[in-house]
Amino acid sequence: MASGPNALAPVAPGAEADIAYHGHISLWAGRVGVWVEPSNHGPTAVPDATLRLRFSSPLTGVEPLPPGCLRGSPETVLCSTGAMRPAGAGRPIALDLSVAGNPAEVVVNISTSWSGGAGDHNPANNTHRVLAPATGDKYAY
Repeated sequence: MASGPNALAPVAPGAEADIAYHGHISLWAGRVGVWVEPSNHGPTAVPDATLRLRFSSPLTGVEPLPPGCLRGSPETVLCSTGAMRPAGAGRPIALDLSVAGNPAEVVVNISTSWSGGAGDHNPANNTHRVLAPATGDKYAY
């Protein structure tokens, strides 16, 4: 049950939200940086959602992940977006991770693993496939 000053009520059956992810990815010297800004274009508030980041190279480091994130597999990180009101933002997510070897590029697949119970009929803005060559440049999505 929702509690606390920022808590949102549970999502009603059949409710629809529009979760979106925007940010950028960089790869340099065997490290990958991922910056994600989750948002909800509405019309229903989302008490929480789970962002899935799947990497084409296994993650090898033991770096601590930010609060609300965990490793789902050697290639996957899952992160909570936090509560998102309609036309509101979730918690920004920043990751700095080591990848196996020193790849010339990495592909990151970004998607929603769980939407807090809300439907999303516009997955185009929350499903991305980003190729990041090892240039250190920021590749936006």
